[in-house]
Amino acid sequence: CSFIHSPKGFPKLKNDTFLRAARGEETEHTPVWCMRQAGRYLPEFRETRAGQDFFATCRSPKLCCELTLQPLRRFPLDAAIIFSDILVVPQALGMEVVMVPSKGPTFTEPLKEVEDLLKLRQKVDVTAELGYVFQAITLTRHSLEGRVPLIGFSGAPWTLMSYMIEGGGSTTMAKAKSWLYCHPEASHRLLRLLADVITDYLVGQVAAGAQALQLFESHAGHLGPEQFEDFALPYIRDIAQAVKSKMKEEGLPLVPMIIFAKDAHYALRDLARAGYDVVGLDWTIRPQEARAQTGKDVTLQGNLDPCALYAPKEKIGELVKKMLEGFGTQRYIANLGHGLYPDMNPEHVGAFVEAVHAHSRHINKH
Repeated sequence: CSFIHSPKGFPKLKNDTFLRAARGEETEHTPVWCMRQAGRYLPEFRETRAGQDFFATCRSPKLCCELTLQPLRRFPLDAAIIFSDILVVPQALGMEVVMVPSKGPTFTEPLKEVEDLLKLRQKVDVTAELGYVFQAITLTRHSLEGRVPLIGFSGAPWTLMSYMIEGGGSTTMAKAKSWLYCHPEASHRLLRLLADVITDYLVGQVAAGAQALQLFESHAGHLGPEQFEDFALPYIRDIAQAVKSKMKEEGLPLVPMIIFAKDAHYALRDLARAGYDVVGLDWTIRPQEARAQTGKDVTLQGNLDPCALYAPKEKIGELVKKMLEGFGTQRYIANLGHGLYPDMNPEHVGAFVEAVHAHSRHINKH
């Protein structure tokens, strides 16, 4: 990957199927990509990452570019997603996060008291703090040579807040949720700070060359409908609105935006009206039901159970066909209902991608 400084003059896009589906235009086949497609299930990924600190990898535009491109060398995916991590945003706010082997991301000093909010940077210059992501996007966009569009992303405020308070993963999110009940004002202050940084971060990704954006509300399932409506949805909405108006202001292309709120089927109607072009779905909802709740004006993305990829290849083909029949082949982007797992067989990922293309073409012809 050779770095070209000017973000302008990107190669012409050859396959825009993913972008057309995101905008609700007709496509010849259903586009497909996979969450965590640049990941440990690929031996070449493990090799590139060997002995390298995780966040050091995230800070190397050259390595991010290489890791982003690896799955595209193997599979005819319809989009690339930049290799990075949602926790770079808390890092930009001044928090220290380390990747602990077999434990995952760990905050050395999580937020414990409301007073701890004062330790966070109240004004973040995203170019200074997260410029390495922007460089990775520009470099990757050039190195893709127009093969497929490049997706940028961020974690959503509630998901990031929950990590910042829990200090890592959690099965209950009890510490973070207790803030919502005991310190609602402070919670809103933190969520607002996060939403502002995320907005600038996403706009910066588009300026750097991202052609679509996905917001990950990965911990939506820990909230009930009321809490989601109070502490997650308003910020999800604000981010869509603010990003779109800043893209206009700065004369940037208005790229499609995807919201993926895992396990939030209680909020699908609201999410469909939150200002996003695409609503991502996890595997716990039936395609027909998701369509009924989200209406006709939004594209859906998802939602094969990632564990279906452990099945024999023929079975994967059958499940994909059923999924396509459920969603329909238009206004639809095929994906998994969550990310790929490290022990998955790359050949089965290939079978998934090929089945989406083959079955959707067949359905479209007939």
